[in-house]
Amino acid sequence: MNERLSFLQQKTSKLTLSPGVYLMKDESGHIIYIGKAKSLRKRVTSYFRNNPDHPPKVSRMVENVYDYDFIVTDSEYEALILECSLIKQHRPKYNILLKDDKGYHYIKISNEMYPKITAEKKLDNSGEFIGPYMSAFVSKQTVDEVNKVFKLPTCKNKFIGNSKKSRPCLNFHINQCIGVCNGNIDSAEYKEIINQAIEYIKNGSEKSVDRLKKEMEIAAESLDFERAARIRDRIRAITRAAETQKILDDNLMDCDVLASARSPKGSCVSVLMYRNGKLYDKMIHSFTENECEDNLTESFIPMYYLSAPDIPKTIYVDTELENNDLVRKALIDKCGHNVKILYPQRGHMLRYVMMAKGNAEEYLSIKNDRTGKELAALDELSQILGMKKPPEYIEAYDISNISSSSMVAGMIVFKNGRPYKKAYKRFSIKDNLIQNDYGCMREVFERRFNEYLKGKDEGFSVLPDLIFVDGGKGQVNAVLPVLKKLNVEVPVYGLVKDNKHRTRAISTGGGEISVSQNRAAFVLITKIQDEVHRFSISYMKSRHTKSSYSYELTKVKGIGEKKAQKLILKYKTKDSLKKASPEELSSAVGISAETAKELYKLIQNM
Repeated sequence: MNERLSFLQQKTSKLTLSPGVYLMKDESGHIIYIGKAKSLRKRVTSYFRNNPDHPPKVSRMVENVYDYDFIVTDSEYEALILECSLIKQHRPKYNILLKDDKGYHYIKISNEMYPKITAEKKLDNSGEFIGPYMSAFVSKQTVDEVNKVFKLPTCKNKFIGNSKKSRPCLNFHINQCIGVCNGNIDSAEYKEIINQAIEYIKNGSEKSVDRLKKEMEIAAESLDFERAARIRDRIRAITRAAETQKILDDNLMDCDVLASARSPKGSCVSVLMYRNGKLYDKMIHSFTENECEDNLTESFIPMYYLSAPDIPKTIYVDTELENNDLVRKALIDKCGHNVKILYPQRGHMLRYVMMAKGNAEEYLSIKNDRTGKELAALDELSQILGMKKPPEYIEAYDISNISSSSMVAGMIVFKNGRPYKKAYKRFSIKDNLIQNDYGCMREVFERRFNEYLKGKDEGFSVLPDLIFVDGGKGQVNAVLPVLKKLNVEVPVYGLVKDNKHRTRAISTGGGEISVSQNRAAFVLITKIQDEVHRFSISYMKSRHTKSSYSYELTKVKGIGEKKAQKLILKYKTKDSLKKASPEELSSAVGISAETAKELYKLIQNM
């Protein structure tokens, strides 16, 4: 709680309703946060409410605000420009966009008799370098492609001359290396191939192919058919590579492709930069959970481009911008040429947006020790349900019974997109003696969240980010009053099945949300529904089997329900029970030898 809250509230009440920029300061006078506002009073007031509902990052910032300053502007557009300029100058602690400084990456052609092409992060005197690139992605991707196209060696062997050094490795036998180690390629011919590879890196596929065709014709005219055949194969390799990958596209001129991805523990934005028909560079900017903006792409674009030396004519994004015109005007004024911000939803460019999104997801998957598909499913699910961030901890419930006997419930947990079996729970229904799914679900929720509020059982100590119940709006509406009574705030949705018992939709308290078009989320929801159904059914069958045994045992005179249950708990399985001798049965439940013999006969015939 900020001790200066009353002072800040009083000061804010006198603020102008005009647009502008506000500068939050700590006790020492340092600027800790800078923001823009369409209305200064309304925006700044939102920080200093008595009962705020701020994200953790904002809460920490507000706690450290001692005072603030502001600059009034004539328009929201001017406020946007000023905000970006001031953040760049002061780099406040709680303005997190673009704080990470990335190192440079290069493509190296080693200084050897038989040079190799590798991706490097540092410059030295051991070869020729192409670059710099802002990240490792393009340099590594280009090196992999050029080595494959020109069949260059990627092993650690050092080639000194054309004498045979060793047997060729597997790459030679699968036609992915020209086999320098065979000794049949001299250094002059090899360096010619390296020069072709360098030209390919610098100028792209079309110019390389044109030049190689001329060389092939010259070789054929000189009757050097072996060399002509090698050049022909190289042309085919370059052509195939150009057709199947998105690294080189002669129809794509200067543009950037942006996409963001979210995970329960943070987010990131991937920027693919295309210049002169080829992928020129890639940038990844990551943000922790507490640093994430509500609309990350829209917040990112002005902060990134207004301080960038190069703004392309077209920027493709993975979400529609609310203030597209405002952001475009800022970029146009900065660079002096027209800028389009486009949101492709189908067609050729959607492939590139999905490539950028895939890069963002893969970056987060490595960081979070999850697959890209798992993180994509959680992100997609959160967007379908309108959640501020992807759910990390999901609980799902299902009721299972045979008529009014063996009534049970299963609770499963998915943590970061995977089953977390350590947290699974089973409930035997106690209060509802007849079949009533709504009543049983209410009972389970009361017991589960009462345990959470008590805080004694570690297995119930986590408050989930999201809850699914097996069923439609009836099940959802049955449990919402329970959570409200216990003052527990967790979003609850139902999992609706079709007549073939397959996942069809997500149910709210008043309607349904279709998920069939959201493939990643649909697969995750289906897994959750199948797993909770399996878990509850297996528990119900186990309970039903035990209750059947119990009923059979009570047919022996002197064996009541309690003694039958005691036997089942002691021996657990039918086979163990059959192996017990009359003397062991007598000792286990304290019955006479005669009763134990009758019981033994019954068990053997079960």
